[in-house]
Amino acid sequence: MAAPIEDYAIIGDLQTAALVGRDGSIDWLCLPRFDSAACFAALLGDRDNGRWRIAPVNSSHCATRSYRGDTLVLDTVWETPSGTVKVTDFMPQRDKAPDVIRVVEGISGEVAMHAELVLRFDYGNVVPWMRRIDGHRVATAGPDSVWLRSTPNVPMYGKDMRTYADFTVSAGERVGFVLTWNVSHARHLRKVDPFAALDTCLKDWESWSAQCRYEGPWRDAVLRSLITLKALTYAPSGGIAAAATTSLPEEIGGVRNWDYRYCWLRDAALTLNALIAGGYLDEAHAWRDWLLRAVAGDPADLQIMYGIAGERRLPEYEVPWLAGYQGSAPVRIGNAAAGQLQLDVYGEVMDSLYLAGRRGLAAESHAWNLQRSLMDFLESKWREPDEGLWEVRGPRRHFVHSKVMAWVAADRAVRTMEAQPKLRGNTDSWRAMREQVHAEVCAKGYDADRNTFTQSYGSRELDAATLLIPQVGFLPPDDPRVIGTVEAVRAELDLGGFVRRYSPEASGVDGLPGSEGAFLACSFWMVDALHATGRTKQATELFEKLLSLRNDVGLLAEEWDPAAGRQLGNFPQAFSHIGLVNSALALTGQGSATAP
Repeated sequence: MAAPIEDYAIIGDLQTAALVGRDGSIDWLCLPRFDSAACFAALLGDRDNGRWRIAPVNSSHCATRSYRGDTLVLDTVWETPSGTVKVTDFMPQRDKAPDVIRVVEGISGEVAMHAELVLRFDYGNVVPWMRRIDGHRVATAGPDSVWLRSTPNVPMYGKDMRTYADFTVSAGERVGFVLTWNVSHARHLRKVDPFAALDTCLKDWESWSAQCRYEGPWRDAVLRSLITLKALTYAPSGGIAAAATTSLPEEIGGVRNWDYRYCWLRDAALTLNALIAGGYLDEAHAWRDWLLRAVAGDPADLQIMYGIAGERRLPEYEVPWLAGYQGSAPVRIGNAAAGQLQLDVYGEVMDSLYLAGRRGLAAESHAWNLQRSLMDFLESKWREPDEGLWEVRGPRRHFVHSKVMAWVAADRAVRTMEAQPKLRGNTDSWRAMREQVHAEVCAKGYDADRNTFTQSYGSRELDAATLLIPQVGFLPPDDPRVIGTVEAVRAELDLGGFVRRYSPEASGVDGLPGSEGAFLACSFWMVDALHATGRTKQATELFEKLLSLRNDVGLLAEEWDPAAGRQLGNFPQAFSHIGLVNSALALTGQGSATAP
């Protein structure tokens, strides 16, 4: 059985990522990209579905672990009766092929180590053919090959379709393992010095982290979140993945298991906003270029998500040979929500590009032309029902948040024109649309009897997304309707002191059985709403409580189960870390990652 979600840490090379457990096992790795098939899939099955464990003999869990400084280099320390050993895991930013490097270093005494490599391509389904080539053990199946070697040479042996190694390390001794993916038709592979690669990887991350401009009491938490968001970016294209995993459940044993290894326009735009607010404008350039490539063509064909290189076809299917994380089936690959209509993404995209422009991203005519086309399309569609930001699998509705974000799109378009008079656009039409959307939401999306905005027109159900109304500038924080909405959400969507997205049992909006945990992004939105409405002490208390949910290396999944005291959902989740950064910025008076 896979470890608790919070037992994992992430390493990555800005093109893919691996999850490393406290037991020294890499249980999840997709090669060569985030959305490629996994060669280690024990996370969603068992050890027979692929993993790579290096640990002291007869040891179950490490003593301590941490990232080395402000990097994505993971140090795991084991204390045994005979001595202490450290395993350092990292993925250097790649040259041509991805490498996973593990350095075993003796700290004191002498420690007997055991390594087990179980390679299973195609999400744990395909056992590769193993052979020896040029000092490597090479696993090959179909288009994939993985090459493994150690420095100095550690004897390895095969048994029961697995590869093992037994060795000892003494104080001051280092052993490096390098695992590299390549296309199977490649005959030779360059040799990587694991120790030199470690030094380079540390320098790369330290250089990037040094650019962070956030200063405040939560700098370590903010910078770790920014590093995590950066780790989810796909460097070749500028795309940003929503998470590194698929099918980690929102309820243990439930069916709310989705593939998050793709680039949602919403999540990517909000990630970009958080990075910009943290001082990282280069990512804005890369993401805008990705956006222009991904959505090029007819605005009517805009998707809510794309592959990380901009692919449009993301067919959803189930993988029956994987039992699911702790029995949570089905395991899904791909995401059918790519075909949904979600009107809010237009607002997030326009907001993000507007913010980037305010922070110094130079305007480009072709980018503005794209924005104009998106606005022309939205003008004709904003009155229609949609599936909303929660990607409901039930009937379309007139979701209040979707309409609010349509207002944001029109508002940011108008503001862009006002700030740059030389641009061409339908300013009068967009101003009219902004007024119409605002009037309609206030008339149809607000329950005057309860003094709260609702999830959709005519509904009595609530939605935590309405907490964003003051944050995006739709209404001021001191508006009685805003204050009433905050209080209603706080009372009715509370789960163990945190906030649920909505009540799936009551609304039936998503058309799925079962329940889910508290949604961490929504809980951070509550922090922002409390602070904005003058309750900064309560906001700070909730923020500190949310920080305590991070695992030992500062990572958050999508949700939290207060009853079981554990994380739920895909991991690490960009949405959660975006919320952390935004709330820290707001509470320390350093602005918000949105554009009010």
